[in-house]
Amino acid sequence: MAKSELTVSDKKGGEKLQKVLARSGLGSRREMERWIEEGRVTVDGDRARLGDRVSGKSRISVDNKPLKAAPAEKVRCILYHKPIGEVCSRKDPQGRRTVFGSLPALKSGRWISIGRLDYNTSGLLLFTTDGELANGLMHPSANIEREYMVRVMGKVDKDMLKRLVDGVMLDDGPARFTDIQDGGGDGINHWYYVVLMEGRNREVRRLWESQGLTVSRLKRVRYGDVFIPSRVKKGQWCELSTQEVKSLYRMVGMKARPVQRQTPKEIESMERQFNRRKSPSKKPDGKSKKPSGGKSKSHKKS
Repeated sequence: MAKSELTVSDKKGGEKLQKVLARSGLGSRREMERWIEEGRVTVDGDRARLGDRVSGKSRISVDNKPLKAAPAEKVRCILYHKPIGEVCSRKDPQGRRTVFGSLPALKSGRWISIGRLDYNTSGLLLFTTDGELANGLMHPSANIEREYMVRVMGKVDKDMLKRLVDGVMLDDGPARFTDIQDGGGDGINHWYYVVLMEGRNREVRRLWESQGLTVSRLKRVRYGDVFIPSRVKKGQWCELSTQEVKSLYRMVGMKARPVQRQTPKEIESMERQFNRRKSPSKKPDGKSKKPSGGKSKSHKKS
């Protein structure tokens, strides 16, 4: 075995490297694992490997830059109302708009997305500076409710709805909605509120497609206990309150970190977007008739 392959993975004790990196605010634990596999991380001058453990004395570098000794003590969490026509990656090879281009600047660390929404889906996206929190919220074992408002094209009957709640088999395994409520509307403008306990790729759309139906509009309206405030329009963001941040940590059984208070300038920047005049031009995801009544039981909490 070459000397460069003898890394801290052979040392007992310490803390997992990807956990330390995530807590520093560089990204989620899953993303940090990819960085380690790509060779972007070194420990004590040697290329890191998955499974490595580090201590407070370890010299960690990312992209040849030393990692700060201590992670930020305080956390920030924001909610972003994603419009249709934006991707959730930091950079897009096709040059499409990315959600990160609409977020407020950070003095240190970076925003970590808690889950994703596809290009043609709008609605609630959460971001945090705590990679460990993001990892916990995205992990399948967390069983966190995600609620969507969906417009379906096609005739929906009671047997279809029962199958979608009982469970159907998709290409990547069984899937189901834990709740479906009629959101009202007629013809091709019929809406439903549906709840999932996981976040697999295009799962809402694929579930309806399994019944021969097509989703023409899809919007996430809730993640756990967090709803989109009515004043936060498409393309806008807002800071989560201390209580909302605590609820995110509570969902995954983690001790809540103190919340970083906004500076007057940051508050002014956030409020300014709410006071902008709406453009008379049509929004990227167009106009639609709002569903009337029949919101899901969970949605009534808001």
